[in-house]
Amino acid sequence: MKHRRFLAAMLLLTLIYLPVAAQQPDSTLLTLERIFSSREFAGERFGPARWLDNGAGYTTLEPSQDLKGSTDIIRYDTATGRREILVSAKRLVPTGASTALSIENYEWSPDCQELLIFTNTQRVWRQNTRGDYWVVDLKTWQMHQLGGDAKPSTLMFAKFSPDGRMAGYVRENNIYVEDLTGKKITQLTHDGSRTIINGTFDWVYEEEFGLRDGFRWSPDGKSIAYWQLDASGVRHFLMINNTDSLYSFVIPVQYPKAGTTNSACRVGVVSVSGGATKWFEVPGDPRNNYIARMDWAANSEEIVLQHVNRLQNTNEVMLGNARTGAVRTIITEKDSAWVGVGDDLHWLDDGKQFTWVSERDGWRHVYLISRDGTNVQLLTPGAYDVESIERLDEKGGWLYFIASPDNPTQRYLFRTRLDGKGNAERMTPRDLLGTNSYNISPDGNWAFHTYSNIDLPPATVLVQLPQHVAVRELAGNKALRGKVRRFKKKPSEFFRVNIGGVELDGWMIKPYDFDPKKRYPVLFHVYGEPAGQTVRDRWGGRNKLWHLMLAQQGYVIISVDNRGTPAPRGRVWRKIVYRQIGILASQDQAAACRVIRRWPFVDSTRVGIWGWSGGGSMTLNMLFRYPELYHTGMSVAPVADQRYYDTIYQERYMGLPQDNPEGFKNGSPITFAHQLQGNLLLVHGTGDDNVHYQNSEALINALVRENKPFTMMAYPNRSHGISEGRGTQQHLYELLTRYLHEHLPVELSAN
Repeated sequence: MKHRRFLAAMLLLTLIYLPVAAQQPDSTLLTLERIFSSREFAGERFGPARWLDNGAGYTTLEPSQDLKGSTDIIRYDTATGRREILVSAKRLVPTGASTALSIENYEWSPDCQELLIFTNTQRVWRQNTRGDYWVVDLKTWQMHQLGGDAKPSTLMFAKFSPDGRMAGYVRENNIYVEDLTGKKITQLTHDGSRTIINGTFDWVYEEEFGLRDGFRWSPDGKSIAYWQLDASGVRHFLMINNTDSLYSFVIPVQYPKAGTTNSACRVGVVSVSGGATKWFEVPGDPRNNYIARMDWAANSEEIVLQHVNRLQNTNEVMLGNARTGAVRTIITEKDSAWVGVGDDLHWLDDGKQFTWVSERDGWRHVYLISRDGTNVQLLTPGAYDVESIERLDEKGGWLYFIASPDNPTQRYLFRTRLDGKGNAERMTPRDLLGTNSYNISPDGNWAFHTYSNIDLPPATVLVQLPQHVAVRELAGNKALRGKVRRFKKKPSEFFRVNIGGVELDGWMIKPYDFDPKKRYPVLFHVYGEPAGQTVRDRWGGRNKLWHLMLAQQGYVIISVDNRGTPAPRGRVWRKIVYRQIGILASQDQAAACRVIRRWPFVDSTRVGIWGWSGGGSMTLNMLFRYPELYHTGMSVAPVADQRYYDTIYQERYMGLPQDNPEGFKNGSPITFAHQLQGNLLLVHGTGDDNVHYQNSEALINALVRENKPFTMMAYPNRSHGISEGRGTQQHLYELLTRYLHEHLPVELSAN
């Protein structure tokens, strides 16, 4: 009887749990929920890490074992891996608080006896650059919050003076220094306001020059050099918030649109004890020239700045006398298109020489230039581009840099002699095909090396140089890599497509059950502008996973880089699009599409395209200009009219609209809206401070005027990334996926 009862119970349990087991999701198949509503694919992270003792050690953040939800700062001996808790989270609980400070960034004083913590941060434009700063004395464990009676989250860019006795920071557009012993605060500038901006930048300088931190300590710690912007002539673009209160309100953004007035910019030096600022006598109209870079020139007497004209085809590298304000030009870069801003200017030989990256011979190369500009030596000869300088090992005599001479989709570490003798040698092992990035120690003996490829998520290891020996794993991402390997998928393929004397790079993801005898719908992913390259052999995060999901559902996903994208294929490749953004790139994309449509497995009646920002613009261009090629387009946050975008970006590549009206007109997709024939999904955040919602509204008017049907989705108060608010990302990608299924179906109807 008991036996029968036991069997009956087991049968009941089987009946209950068998359907559940049968309904368990297939972990080899991707879903939108898994990609966008979980952290399943977040992966491991390493850092932020800081080198100590010239590379003998390093610190990083790790979860605290004592205070759940907090982090400890851990010190590792680089050679042995010996681990110690340098700063326990328990030491970071302010008086009267119940929790430790959340460390969003940190900095060590020069003698490593004090710690500066950035916490309680708030977003300013793209990044969280405003917050609270605390100084922790590692000898006494006393904690001190910078700013005195400052309001919470109002300090920016705090950093130690070179002797560690003071900290400088920006507060509400003024610069302050604070004595760390006596806690005395000295205000160095007093005219900061909404339009007078000291030590930081307006929207356009941050977005297009990558400038946020706008002041620099002199090496002797006695002075501070800083930028000042006068935005009083810049018009405000008014964004409307309709949902965060009972009545709508206006959000004004200082935003100079192409051809309009810029902020006036100047650079000066002020003593840390206070007093008047000595302004540098930089020639030209400060509203029609830019100071795109500035720093001390390897001493406390001179600063070096890069003075760029408004058309951005001339960059004068100047030395400025901090005492008199006089400036002199030491080198001038000119180009018939545009010049880049030098991010790789590094001083050597006690300031007698500096490195400089230039395209003057048709390739992006590193030069060694004397302080007066008279002697110029090429360090990286050859028909290839240098992507970036990673480290100068002056003692060893080596220049470390990133390049990829043979494959523009990949990146590798090289080194060459600083004396210009010999050939560059590749440091990255030959089997690490893909994208490699490095954080090299000051002594050049070690590096945090991160590697990924298009099908493999990144992993970070400590390597010893120059042999590139892997010493220990720092963030292996084994779990994530294992999941990705188990997906139902085919390896991504790279290809080149010949469009008539020009070969374009591309990648392709096919369905896991691909049958070459079948014909598949194709979705192109596009960007196509000078600010980005989509065809890279590196892990693509959520977009990669979404593309994989679509491939699992039966789509072929393709991306092609047209000329004008920033691939390491030489100056002509990148700058051939000058004054015709949106025009030549569209021609290249269309030419590639024509070739691909003829591939035997491509269904030429089901070709779609999608992109974001510049890719959204390109999607519109392709759908409007070539309606016979593309049947469905999904455009997210596009620039519909180039006149609506900002001065620095648009004028760099197009000139001024007053001087190139036909280029601006013919490069803007709105001009060709009347040619729409296919299916268009237009998506935009109404709070987009980068590509204003105005673009989509103007396009809507044009489409309505032409009686063209389309679908529109507005996300209230979302910015350019359309990520704010619970559920937004999944909702957006569900919208894109649903639209794709409806208008570019995998299976054709029997009818």
